[in-house]
Amino acid sequence: MDQVRLSDGVVTLTPFRAADIDAHLAGEDDQLVRWLNGGPSTRAGTEEYVRRCTAQWRYRGPARVFGIRTGPEPVLAGTIDLRFAMPRLGPGQVNIAYGLYPAWRGRGLATRAVHLVCRYAAQEGASEGVIRVDPENTASAAVARRAGFRYSERVMEPTGNRLDWYLRELAAVPAEQPAPAEYPAPAADCSV
Repeated sequence: MDQVRLSDGVVTLTPFRAADIDAHLAGEDDQLVRWLNGGPSTRAGTEEYVRRCTAQWRYRGPARVFGIRTGPEPVLAGTIDLRFAMPRLGPGQVNIAYGLYPAWRGRGLATRAVHLVCRYAAQEGASEGVIRVDPENTASAAVARRAGFRYSERVMEPTGNRLDWYLRELAAVPAEQPAPAEYPAPAADCSV
C-alpha cells in the first residue's frame, strides 16, 4: 500500500491514511458534504473509513482511495478514489470520484489527479473511466471535460438520483503534464 505513489511533479497521489484524518476533517466544507460525502464527517466515521480504505489497498480490493497532495512538503489538498466494481459499471469500467478542499480549488489539481489515476487504472486493467456527476455540479463536470472525458448520458441511479456520466477510454492515456514554473499556493477564495 505505502509503495503506491503517483506524481506529475505538482500533484502526488498516495493512499489515504490515518495521518490524513485531521487535515481531511479541517478541509471538509459544505460543497464536499453535498457532492461527495452525503453528510458531514465525524472523527469516528473517518477513522472507520480509513480502516476500510487500508484494507482495500492491502487486499487489492475494488476500491482504491488516494490523498491528493501538493507542495514542496506535500500537503493534503483532497481525495480521489477509484471503484473497480460497483452497480451499473460495465466490464473494464472504473468509477472515478474526486474532491478538493476549498483552499486548493481552481488550480487544476483535480484535473491532474484524474490524469494520474487514469494511468494507474489502465495499468490495473481498466479500459474505460467513468465520472458520474450531479447535473448541478458544474465544477466537477468541468474537471471531467478538462481531463478528456466526454458526456455520455444522464442515468437514473438506484438511489433515485440522476447523474451525468462522462466517459474516457483509458488505452490512450495522455503523457504527463509539465509542471508549472512555480508552485500553486492555495487561494483563500477559490470557487468550487
